[in-house]
Amino acid sequence: MSDQVTIVDYHAGNLTSVRLAVEKLGRTANITSDADEVRSASRLIFPGVGAAGAAMSTLEALDLHAAISDYAATGRPLLGICLGAQVILEHSDEGDTPCLALIEGRVVRLQVPEAAKVPHMGWNGVEQVRDHPIWAGVEDGSPFYFVHSYAPAPGEESVAIGLTDYYGRFVSALARDNVVACQFHPERSGRIGLKVLDNFLRWNP
Repeated sequence: MSDQVTIVDYHAGNLTSVRLAVEKLGRTANITSDADEVRSASRLIFPGVGAAGAAMSTLEALDLHAAISDYAATGRPLLGICLGAQVILEHSDEGDTPCLALIEGRVVRLQVPEAAKVPHMGWNGVEQVRDHPIWAGVEDGSPFYFVHSYAPAPGEESVAIGLTDYYGRFVSALARDNVVACQFHPERSGRIGLKVLDNFLRWNP
């Protein structure tokens, strides 16, 4: 099987920016909402923005919830981005939404002072709290671009590989086995973001 990069289309986000970032790294990417194509992918990117409830409804309507779970069970590499980094957990507090349960834990609203802006939007540093291949060549504390109101809260502390401070620390990158995910947008994070994507494209868990 060729190392085909497949991007999941579940009507939740600007998929073109992810595809263009992959192409800038010299690879081609297939954007699809077809469950069979997701199951047969050799390398899967699961992006998205928006609300957890609407995303899960669309995933279920397209049979993509099962397809993503089936894909993840094969051990092939999976990258979740933004909303895709949230709904891989068991449950989201946003809309009291059951999610994919690829990793134990839940998604919680950012805890910030009343006067603070939510969503958290803009550039912020990521502290690398655990080594992982996606950090290769990425300086600890490097800034990435965020747009979100909720964040992952994995059930096991060891799953967190990156933390970010926005009126308190939250998990901004997580990984277990063949699944890695980032709350930030690597495709919108310039040179450092491209490095993270390139590391994922080279990663063989």
